[in-house]
Amino acid sequence: MSTKRPLWDGTPFPDLIRDLPEVDIPISGVRGWLLQGEDKQMVFFDIDTNDPLPEHSHGEQWGLVLVGEMDLTISGETQRLGPGDWYFIPDGAVHTAIFHGRFQVIDFFADKDRYKVKG
Repeated sequence: MSTKRPLWDGTPFPDLIRDLPEVDIPISGVRGWLLQGEDKQMVFFDIDTNDPLPEHSHGEQWGLVLVGEMDLTISGETQRLGPGDWYFIPDGAVHTAIFHGRFQVIDFFADKDRYKVKG
């Protein structure tokens, strides 16, 4: 990342985003801020863990990688993704991810209630 771009607590997300409600996610090293629509959700994730995400599935998901790299496995096929790459996870597709260092992504979910606000 260019040193000309500011970081806020190690993340590219400024207060404008970090003032959004934080999502309740029980995975150490994973934080996210929720932008809630009437029938969709967008989450700005800041991930600082080398632990793989457990396999799971849900409704459609589209994501755009901002910082870092991950190996994303969707329905048994793995791709390495980095800054500027995007991905699409179909409805019900089993998927998992392994992160290679600090990672930030914007994810858009078709499910209006994929994440709850941290209480």
